[in-house]
This record gives sequence, C-alpha cells and structure tokens, in this order.
Amino acid sequence: MRRLFLNDKFVMAIILINAICIFVQESGVTHPSLTMLDFWCTIFFIIEMVVKHQEYGIHGYWADGWNMFDGILVIVSLPSLLIPLAVFSNAFNFSVVLSLRLLRALRFLRVLHFFPNVTQLVDGFKRAMKQSGAVLVCYFIIIVIFGIINCSLFKETAPDYFGTPMRAIYSVFRICTVEGWYEIPDEIAQATSPIIGSISRFYFCLLLIAGGIIGMSFINSIFVDAMVEDNNDDIKEQLNRIEQKLKEIDEKR
Repeated sequence: MRRLFLNDKFVMAIILINAICIFVQESGVTHPSLTMLDFWCTIFFIIEMVVKHQEYGIHGYWADGWNMFDGILVIVSLPSLLIPLAVFSNAFNFSVVLSLRLLRALRFLRVLHFFPNVTQLVDGFKRAMKQSGAVLVCYFIIIVIFGIINCSLFKETAPDYFGTPMRAIYSVFRICTVEGWYEIPDEIAQATSPIIGSISRFYFCLLLIAGGIIGMSFINSIFVDAMVEDNNDDIKEQLNRIEQKLKEIDEKR
C-alpha cells in the first residue's frame, strides 16, 4: 500500500481523476458523488504527503522542487475538507474554500515531470528569468512612470483609462501589449479638440512603438536567447572540436 503513494504514475492517475472531477463540478454538475470523490482525493494527497515525509524526511521532501510544488498546493487546498459540511452553508461561506480547491488542479502540471529534457527546459527558464530580470524591472518602472504622467495629462478627458494612477498604469501596460490600444487615443480625441486629438494619437503611437513593439521585442529576444544558450554552447563546443581536428589534420600533413 505504501508503494502506491510513492508511485508517480499512480499518483498522476489520481491527480487526473481529481482534475476531471473539478472540471465537471465547475461545469455546473453538483452531484454528491463528485463532492465525495473530491474529498477522498484530498485525503489521498494528504496521506501521500505524509508518506513521502516519512520516506524522504522533512528536508528531503521540501528540497525537491516537484514535492514542494505539490505540498504547497495540498496545504492551500486543505480547507476543501470542509466542503461536505455544505449542509451548514448558512453558517459558513464556502466561496473561498471552493476557490482554494481549484488550485489543486495545478498539480496536473506534474505531468511535465515525465517529459524528456524537462530539466533542461526548467534550467533554461530559470537562466532566462535571471538574465532578463533586471530588464523586466526597468520595463515595469518605465510603465509606472508613463502611467503617472498619463494620469496627470488625461485623467479629466479619459477617466475610465487614466482616472487613477493604478488605472493609468494598467492602461499603459495595455497599450504595450498592442491589445485594443487604439480605443484609448480615439476616446481622448473625441473628448477634446481636433488638434489635441491628433497630438494625442501621435503620442500614443510613439508610446506603442517604443513600449509595445521595440520594448517587448527586446525583452523577448533576451529571454529566447537565454533559453537556447545551452544549445548555442553545444554548437560552439562541436565547432571547436571540428576546428581542433582540422588543425591536427593540417599538422600531420
């Protein structure tokens, strides 16, 4: 019985069943059997965590990235054990409990553990985040600055977009993602004179080019380059070996 809780394939099967159960429940099906199935899945995950703590030790369990991911999700979703008490729903608010239960479906991401070269992908992602972290922080600071500037300039003419600093920052971020950006200058143009409207359109076009096209492309290029850095290193190493062999052949001649 203990081996079942240490068998990754069996645990993945339970995770899949639980994910399907949550999907069906969120689709509007509220049969009591689904509630009990979800309850026993939670019990299974708790026992699995306890067994792995006994098997690997507390430090060994939490030192593993996947176990840490699973453990956090299980702990966060523990309040879902109260769901069978829904008969007393007048005394308890279960909306938060149900929301936390949904996080358990993220455990299905553990299927990535069975993919080949997933370790290299994760390492590449970590390296990319480390190399592009400073650029992302600078980019966010620039968005905040322009958000505050736009809040000062357009909070009266376009309060829906720039009425508060937080709303203005979100609007600038929306422009940088090139998603419906033209609606913002069009609304400002309709609320002001033709000259101010034209200047505003030109200003937001520059903001789109600088932040949305050039800025995002720059960040993407850094991130992708860092992700494939290992491949580039392998290619360079192979080229160096070929070059060395060619030199050896020339020396023998």
